[in-house]
Order: sequence, then C-alpha cells, then structure tokens
Amino acid sequence: MGGRTRIYRGKVREAFPLPPLLPYLQERVLTKADLKPSPATKTNPPTWLVAVRAAESKKAADLVVLDLTGVTSFADYFVICTGANQKQVQAIIDEVGLQLKHQAGELPTNIEGYQQAEWILADYGDLLVHVFSPKSREYYGLERLWRNSKLVEIPPE
Repeated sequence: MGGRTRIYRGKVREAFPLPPLLPYLQERVLTKADLKPSPATKTNPPTWLVAVRAAESKKAADLVVLDLTGVTSFADYFVICTGANQKQVQAIIDEVGLQLKHQAGELPTNIEGYQQAEWILADYGDLLVHVFSPKSREYYGLERLWRNSKLVEIPPE
C-alpha cells in the first residue's frame, strides 16, 4: 500500500495512506444530437421589437424603427410612433415601459414629456422610444433629421 512514511522514534511508520491513482476520465465530446434547444438557450427578441409590439398593442400609428448603428454613438435604435391623443400617447409609452421591463429586464434611464404628452421620449440606453401626437410628429420630423440612418423592416407577428 503506497503512502508517505516517516520515522518516529526509530520505527518506520506510515503517516497516511495515499489513495490508488485513478485514470483521467475522457472528456465527453458533444454531437449535434446533444444540441437540442432548451428553455435556457431561448433567445429573446431585440428590445426595439419588444417596444414595437407593445406600441402595436395600444394601436400606435405610423410605427418606424431607425437603425442608428454607425450614425451616432448615443443610441442604436429609434422607435418612432404616433398616438391619436394625449391619453393614447401616455398609454403607448406606459405599455412599452411595462413590456420592456417584463420581457427584456430594461428600465428607462429617463422619460421626458410625459405630462404634456405631445412628444414623450423614453431613454433605454441603446434604444430611444419617441411617441408623438400627430401635430408634433409632423413638426419635428425625426425621420427627416435622421435620414442617414437605415430603416428597419418590422417583421409581421
């Protein structure tokens, strides 16, 4: 039996026995059959799409998504839409905030213009959500100002 030995008062004693050597286990190689999708590998939709679906659920009009990647450094996407009146504009931004919180775990860093509800801007870092009244949307024309950006096609539900 292997182990460490020591001499104690002239007698050879085994200090502690060593376990027998175990062979290294071979690593298991994954095959394509092992790559079944699981709930843990489910991919979440992009935040702009969550915002679009939330706005659609509150009957937002003229939904546009602008891809600002490479155009500006402060945001990657603009979601722009219109509400018919002040109550609908507020309802749209409330639903967007609720869905982004529940589905993407995102909270806005800032919300501007909620009380007046002519143009509400919600800042989610890389995503900016703009909800306009019809009059303000025409006046400010964000699509015209950011014409160098790419228009993102919104996939059907």
